[in-house]
Amino acid sequence: MDGQAHGQEPVRIMVVDDHPMWREAVSRDLAEAGFDVVATAGDGEEAVRRARASSPRVIVLDLNLPTMPGVEVCRQAVAQDPAVRVLVLSASGEHADVLEAVKSGATGYLLKSAHRDELIDAVRRTALGEPVFTPGLAGLVLGEFRRLATGPSAPSAPQLTARETEVLRLVAKGLSYRQIADRLVLSHRTVQNHVQNTLGKLQLHNRVELVRYAIEQGLDDTL
Repeated sequence: MDGQAHGQEPVRIMVVDDHPMWREAVSRDLAEAGFDVVATAGDGEEAVRRARASSPRVIVLDLNLPTMPGVEVCRQAVAQDPAVRVLVLSASGEHADVLEAVKSGATGYLLKSAHRDELIDAVRRTALGEPVFTPGLAGLVLGEFRRLATGPSAPSAPQLTARETEVLRLVAKGLSYRQIADRLVLSHRTVQNHVQNTLGKLQLHNRVELVRYAIEQGLDDTL
């Protein structure tokens, strides 16, 4: 099912939104798709508490919340559990909101105008550690990473294998794991293993950080 990772247990989800009807509708759609909705929350402080208690793998998070802004919820949730993935689901497409969410640790950003199938696919990909953005926003985030990468040169990189570097280059170009697997004639699992090994060598936490690193190294411009 969509909500299962590699045929294992359903992916654990928490839905955070201050509008009860919206929160319930998103929770219902995800549950019907096979995800395990382990918690919901209607304000920021409640979200942080319930995330700690329920250990979701993915938090579907609105930014406009009572008691604590969504970006602070994201920051605290990732700090208390670095393995958690945060998918922002917001009515705002403002560039400042998108960049602030990514800087706070969000893996993806989807507008509430997205269709149900888009949401389900975004949650599934977020659970795999893939950055997911509403069309038009991915370029904004990559552009910001490029701007930040114009500072002093980074120290010499840890030694990656030729295959890991090849996979990293395609990650930097925005390809999904599935697309990379097809391009390199590898299995989806093998690509994931290369990415996980690279994350470990570089001491990074998720694919968003990996894309940023690759851009800093100029790999996104390499043919």
